[in-house]
Amino acid sequence: MANHDLILGQSHNLGLRQNQQLVLGHDHNLGLGQNHDLELGQTHEHHLGMGHDHELDLGHHHDHELGLGQSHNDEGEAGHSYGHENDLGMDRKPGQGDHELALAAQNHELALSENNELVVSENQELDDNLELTVVEEQEMGLEPAQDLTIEQSQLILYSPVIQARTLSIAPNFELAVGQEFPDVFSCRRALRDTAIALHFEMQTIKSDKTRFTAKCATEGCPWRIHAAKLPGVPTFTIRTIHESHTCGGISHLGHQQASVQWVANSVEQRLKENPNYRPKEILEEIHRVHGITLSYKQAWRGKERIMAAMRGSFEEGYRLLPQYCDQVKRTNPGSIASVYGNPTDNCFQHLFISFQASIYGFLNACRPLLGLDRTFLKSKYLGTLFLATGFDGDGALFPLAFGVVDEENDENWMWFLSELHNLLEINTENMPRLTILSDRQKGIVDGVEANFPTAFHGFCMRHLSESFRKEFNNTMLVNLLWEAAHALTVIEFEAKILEIEEISQDAAYWIRRIPPRLWATAYFEGTRFGHLTANIVESLNTWILEASGLPIIQMVECIRRQLMTWFNERRETSMQWTSILVPSAERRVAEALERARTYQVLRANEAEFEVISHEGTNIVDIRNRCCLCRGWQLYGLPCAHAVAALLSCRQNVHRFTESCFTVATYRKTYSQTIHPIPDKSLWIEFSEGDPDSNKNVEVIINPPKSLRPPGRPRKKRVRAEDRGRVKRVVHCSRCNQTGHFRTTCAAPI
Repeated sequence: MANHDLILGQSHNLGLRQNQQLVLGHDHNLGLGQNHDLELGQTHEHHLGMGHDHELDLGHHHDHELGLGQSHNDEGEAGHSYGHENDLGMDRKPGQGDHELALAAQNHELALSENNELVVSENQELDDNLELTVVEEQEMGLEPAQDLTIEQSQLILYSPVIQARTLSIAPNFELAVGQEFPDVFSCRRALRDTAIALHFEMQTIKSDKTRFTAKCATEGCPWRIHAAKLPGVPTFTIRTIHESHTCGGISHLGHQQASVQWVANSVEQRLKENPNYRPKEILEEIHRVHGITLSYKQAWRGKERIMAAMRGSFEEGYRLLPQYCDQVKRTNPGSIASVYGNPTDNCFQHLFISFQASIYGFLNACRPLLGLDRTFLKSKYLGTLFLATGFDGDGALFPLAFGVVDEENDENWMWFLSELHNLLEINTENMPRLTILSDRQKGIVDGVEANFPTAFHGFCMRHLSESFRKEFNNTMLVNLLWEAAHALTVIEFEAKILEIEEISQDAAYWIRRIPPRLWATAYFEGTRFGHLTANIVESLNTWILEASGLPIIQMVECIRRQLMTWFNERRETSMQWTSILVPSAERRVAEALERARTYQVLRANEAEFEVISHEGTNIVDIRNRCCLCRGWQLYGLPCAHAVAALLSCRQNVHRFTESCFTVATYRKTYSQTIHPIPDKSLWIEFSEGDPDSNKNVEVIINPPKSLRPPGRPRKKRVRAEDRGRVKRVVHCSRCNQTGHFRTTCAAPI
């Protein structure tokens, strides 16, 4: 406001000097739109608003009165109400050279507009400490001895603020004798916050249920405070205090009172708004706001303390697992939720959960394809999360079941696959002949053979290529391995293996040691629908990583919420589709139609066709839905040769696709709902009257014995294709082989 001139009259300036007061005659009423003289005198001191004759009519429902505080010579009625919320008061603070206009109104702001108008804005909060100061050098109108005439300036009341300043006032850290606190803990917190805000450290002398005494930690400083409990109530009050510090405050960057609990209280609200608030950001904020430098461990522990209060402790999560399983089965009837502990000490061993909506969708609408994967948990007690995931008609992941075990080993994989077998056996009359994709870990191989003896078991190409890369570290060889895996015919496959052999015989030998029927498309007996990998965790990386560090119930709830959201979103999306097939299948069929237009078709009988193209000749049998190129059999959709044959006999191509690719089947996949689970505070209420639930309440599950090792865990799972730095390949100058040096060479020469 310093740059705005208030022109009152024609050529007069209003100047407020140090020894001049603003004078208004006793009998002058100032109204809106009226032209009364406002006189500035040097020997008279008057106050406006002391009597009822001096009123400022603002056109509002209430009278807004302008008055001067009692620090001047009072000439009005002493009984007038100064504290009314619609009164405007003018105060001059003693000891200051500048004249200050103090606005005591609680619901109005005083602002100076661009059009030289004095504005009172309604419905705006004005802090008691906000003051409008007229500096000596600023000129706002007349010289002191001149008359001031208000001719056209207006005092206006309206809602919008043209110019206003909002001040956030810091908490008052002043301590006084007689100041009261609800209890001893509030007293300690207040003293701690005061010490941090005023930058001195405090040493506790006595602290019990009835008294608290502390002094300044600096040697020789006389500051001391004593608080005691009032009789009959928990209230504490300050009895004595020596307020003066002679130490000058602390000179180091830390603070003795900046404890983990203080850090937790400081960032509690921020963590509630953003649980991903990092310890590093906590350190930066505390240093910026309080000027204190803390260790990373303090910030981390402060965050963990608040997070434990918000989500529950890790130990409580294991203890509540039996009740949680009851709630899963109660809210989602038909679901499977089981927890197992060690019989000797009740320590956690296994948790298996599968929702009824997932079971129904997989058995009635998904492809008979199942992927197995696992990820290591990063919580306090570690553990491993097992995942069994199907694929819907559009190729998206469809989690069927998941389990948590104390550690990954062959026995736990056998248990998980046994639970998976029981799940499918209970919910279907005829066990489907599955195709299972997994890592080539021994526990998984043995578990699949024992529980799914008729299933086609294939190895995940992501894991296989990663092992191959570690062994040979040659990008060209890895690419050829993938091309061999994708080859549809044996001839194409063998051609790629020969190319690998020309580059490295050791690499070709390494590949041939693994039976191709377990990974190569050309030899694989089952139907993988083009899926060569089971890296489920990498596909779920965006949210599974966050869940893996939570307490066990919070982690399971994170998975359930994600599944619930997926089911709803995909259900709603599919209702907007108007095609016969799902979008990905429609695109593949459209591409096949485009290629088929250039093919020549010769018909042998009602079902057998010979299709001639620039690639060669292929035989198509539309009755058995097969083509010599094997594309129709392997992907479940007619290949370009089959499409050409179907078009030649005027058949509808969509009728010759697998049912899992239709929109109707896709909608059936997500037709069921995964229901929410109530808060744990309501579990006891819901379990009353259920004898099975009461039995589980008595079961106690303790945390597993495996604690996380020291060191910082890896936060991000690195994809195989994202590994940037190429590992150096060592070469032996003696035998011309890779993998060792000349000094360690043991090859016979």
